[in-house]
Amino acid sequence: MANNTADLGLIGLGVMGENLALNFNDHGFKLVVYNRTASKTHAFITAAKNTAITAVYDLPALLASLAKPHKILLMVKAGAAVDALLAQLLPLLDAGDVIMDGGNSHYLDTERRTQQLAAQGVYYLGVGVSGGETGARFGPSVMPGGHVAAWPLVQNLWQTIAAHVEGAPCCQWVGENGAGHFVKMVHNGIEYGDMQLIGEAYQLLRFALGLSVDEIQAIFAEWNQGALDSYLIEITAKILTVKDDDGAPLLDKILDSAGQKGTGQWTSQAALALGVPLTLINESVFSRYLSALKTERETAARCFPAQVPAFDGDKKPAIGAIQNALYAAKIVSYAQGFMLLRQAAKEYHWQLDYGNIALMWRGGCIIRSQFLGQIKQAFSQQPDLSNLLLADFFQQAILQNQTGWRQTCQLGIEQGIALPAMMAALSFFDGYRCAQSPANLLQAQRDFFGAHTFERIDHPRGQFFHHSWPQ
Repeated sequence: MANNTADLGLIGLGVMGENLALNFNDHGFKLVVYNRTASKTHAFITAAKNTAITAVYDLPALLASLAKPHKILLMVKAGAAVDALLAQLLPLLDAGDVIMDGGNSHYLDTERRTQQLAAQGVYYLGVGVSGGETGARFGPSVMPGGHVAAWPLVQNLWQTIAAHVEGAPCCQWVGENGAGHFVKMVHNGIEYGDMQLIGEAYQLLRFALGLSVDEIQAIFAEWNQGALDSYLIEITAKILTVKDDDGAPLLDKILDSAGQKGTGQWTSQAALALGVPLTLINESVFSRYLSALKTERETAARCFPAQVPAFDGDKKPAIGAIQNALYAAKIVSYAQGFMLLRQAAKEYHWQLDYGNIALMWRGGCIIRSQFLGQIKQAFSQQPDLSNLLLADFFQQAILQNQTGWRQTCQLGIEQGIALPAMMAALSFFDGYRCAQSPANLLQAQRDFFGAHTFERIDHPRGQFFHHSWPQ
C-alpha cells in the first residue's frame, strides 16, 4: 500500500480487533493494522493474505500509512493500556486527527480522554461495539460518542460495517464525551439481566418441573418464535442441543461459576451514584458473585438439604407461567436500563435519543429482541416518557403476564429455587405501582434518631418539619 492512502489504522488484534478488521476490509475500506506483539501481527496478516489489509510493526509506520486526517481505532484492553497507548500516539498526531476507542472502556475514562485530547486539537471518540465475535465480523451494533466534530469524519466507516435492520444501520450518534460508552455499559447491564432471567427460567424447568434438557430445548425454541424472540433465547436453544462425547448434554459438564469483565458491575455502580433503582441488574451481578462461591455452596447444600414437596401439578400451565414471568421481568430489565440512561442524560447534559438507542440494539448486538421496535415507538409517541412501564404496549404486556409472573415466583419459593432477578423485578414493579409506600415510617425513624426532618402530606412539597418524639 502506498503511503498516506489507508482509510483506517487499527491497533489491537484480539478477537474483536481481528474481526472488525476483516469486516472493514469486506466493505472496501483500506486498512493498516498494528499489534504490540509482532508475532500476533504476523500471524493475522498471514491468515488474511487474500485481503487488502496491510500490517505495520511500529506506530510511526502506522501514521505514515494513513490518509489525513488520521483515523485510528484502538481495540485494546480497557484501563491503563489505553492511556499508555495514547501517550505513545499523541506526539505523532496532528490537529484534527481522530482516535477511537472501540473497547469496553469506563465512560468516565472516556469523558476524561475526550477533554484531554481536545485540548491538544485531537478528536476522541468512545465507540461502544456490541455483538461479540460474530457481530464484529459481520455487522455489530455500534454506539459512538465523544467529540461531536469527529463523527462526520468517521460516520461512513461505522454505518457501513454495522448491522442493518430494515435498511437502517444499527449505528447512530449517541452524544458527547462518555455517552457512547455509557450506553454500551447499560446495554451490557441489560445483557446481565437477560442472561440471569433465562438461567432462572431454565432452573425452574429443569429442577422444579423435572424436565429433560431436550424437553427444555424444545420449549426455548418455541419461545423464540413468539414474543420472547431474541438473540439470547435463540442461542440458549442452540446450546441445549449440544451433546458431549458420551452423549450427555454438554451443559451438564460445564462448571456453574460465572465469569464477568466488569461492565455489569460498572452499571450497578453508576446506578448507585445516580440514585436509580436498578434492582434486577444489581441482583444479576450479585448472582454471578454468588456463583463464584462454588465450594461454599456445595458445603451449604449438604448443611441445608432441600425440604420441599415434589411438584405434582400440571406442567403445561406451569411452563406457560414461567414464559409469562420471563417476558414480564425482561420488560422491567429494559425499563430500568432506560431509567438509568435518562438520569445519566440529566447528570451529564447528554441529548440522548432513546428511540434511536433502541433501534441500534435491534441488530448485531447481544440484547437484540423483538420488542425493541416497541421501545422506539413508545419514545416516538412520548419523547418525555418517564418509564417504559407506562407506555401502552408495555403496560398491557405486564397486565397480561402478571399472574403467571407471580405464580412463577411462588413456585420458586415452594421449590427452594433462587429467583433473584425475577423476584427483584416483581418487587420493583410492586414498589413502582405502590401509591403509598412505607417510606413515611423510614422518615419518622430518621427524624427520631437523627432529627433529619420530614415533609408532610398536608403541606406543600419542599417544607420540612421536625417532631419532638417521645424518648
